[in-house]
Amino acid sequence: MPREIAIGGALVPGLLVWFLLAVALLLLFDWVVGRYGLYRYVWHPALLRLAFFVCVFGGLALLTI
Repeated sequence: MPREIAIGGALVPGLLVWFLLAVALLLLFDWVVGRYGLYRYVWHPALLRLAFFVCVFGGLALLTI
């Protein structure tokens, strides 16, 4: 994967693609967990969302190495 990607003449970091994919997966995860009411088993839903995003984004970023 290139270090920088040109979008509309502006160079953006290559991790932007993985970041956007991680955000999409987070939204999907949030919808599924909210739909089935699984947030009632979690102490702090915002921390669960953050932890899920960090794990997914970190895992996707490791794929670029």
